[in-house]
Amino acid sequence: MFRFRPGRHRSARVPKFNFEIPHNLTAEEAQSRVQRFAESMESKFGDKASDMHQTWNGNTLAFGFQTFGIKIAGEIESQENKLLVRGDLPLKAVVFKGKIESEMKQLLGRFMS
Repeated sequence: MFRFRPGRHRSARVPKFNFEIPHNLTAEEAQSRVQRFAESMESKFGDKASDMHQTWNGNTLAFGFQTFGIKIAGEIESQENKLLVRGDLPLKAVVFKGKIESEMKQLLGRFMS
């Protein structure tokens, strides 16, 4: 017999995105290019997104924005020879996960080359 116990249920797993972008730069140069990328995205997509924010903590850029009612949040970590990109997607954005990842890879890749 199943009994519901408040506070003891498992929380739903939040969909995530997680990928790497290789580059041939120092971590410092990669961080500088990630900053330019973030600034260009804000000017390019600012009219399509709201609540855009970004914060640096060491070599990691935490970012977030809302578009079409969907909140996206994540971080880009600048490392020697690669960027680590990870974040959370709301359930209603899962169908766009592949598109979001491929767009981010393409756009960030341009700044890293």
